[in-house]
Amino acid sequence: MTQRPSPTVLGPVGLVMVGILSVQLGAAIAKGLFGEISPTAMVWLRLVTSALVLAAVARPRFTGRTQRDWLVVVGFGASLATMNWAIYQSFSRIPLGIAVTIEFIGPLSLALLGSRRARDLVWVLLAAIGVALLGFQRTGLDLVGVAYALLAGAAWAAYILLSASTGRRWAGFDGLAVASLIAAGAMTLPAVLSAGASLWDGRVLLIGALVGLLSSVIPYSCELVALRTLRPAVFGILMSLEPAAAALAAIVVLQEHLSPVQWLAIGCVVAASIGATRSGSAPGEHPGHRGEEHSAAPGTLAT
Repeated sequence: MTQRPSPTVLGPVGLVMVGILSVQLGAAIAKGLFGEISPTAMVWLRLVTSALVLAAVARPRFTGRTQRDWLVVVGFGASLATMNWAIYQSFSRIPLGIAVTIEFIGPLSLALLGSRRARDLVWVLLAAIGVALLGFQRTGLDLVGVAYALLAGAAWAAYILLSASTGRRWAGFDGLAVASLIAAGAMTLPAVLSAGASLWDGRVLLIGALVGLLSSVIPYSCELVALRTLRPAVFGILMSLEPAAAALAAIVVLQEHLSPVQWLAIGCVVAASIGATRSGSAPGEHPGHRGEEHSAAPGTLAT
């Protein structure tokens, strides 16, 4: 039997890693622009970019849908908008790596709640230790930023659950594209009100489009190719590296350095996610794992 060739010279693992780094690089670039434009407006620019690309690719069918179909996809879009808005609000107040680490508790908790194995309590304990370690340095951590990260994690968990329902009712990428359009539409008025005339500055629009490409289009493309040959469990383990990737991107782009205790906290959450994935109950095993939105395969839109 001949071995299936890798989809590109990078191979599937390399493609997923490119996607992870692209997402976090986009988040770091977005944060660097918060002095010129509000986080809400930046979220809108990102959502508009990804929604337009997805709609052009998927060309979703809007006719012949039931009321239930629309209720599910609207909920999917609402979770997408909330998740992205909340995490941008969070890392405008606290370090990017810490915000993503706290957000990661949402999908990780959802995965562990679905487990019936007593041994998975080890991963619960390890994740709890990571969160507790972050709490040791409360003086340097804005509590509002932490609350936004927790909200983003809850919305991410809701997104995961709704992505499954959307995938059953909307073929291919139709549901993802429609949810993206709904999310972008819902954020339009808040974005305009928060940014005013600065939203239409050419440089801001260009960087917003770049963030959308880095945070959505490039990772989606990489993951879709990689998932043709990559096992879901391996994909889930790779996704568990996101908090560390976020912290590294923040160091390179923003010179946002973390303390040894904070790095240890991130390591605990990453290890807990990898352990849960290897147990077969990780968020990466579930469609829509990372989400700015996805119904057909794990998505890339949470940060």
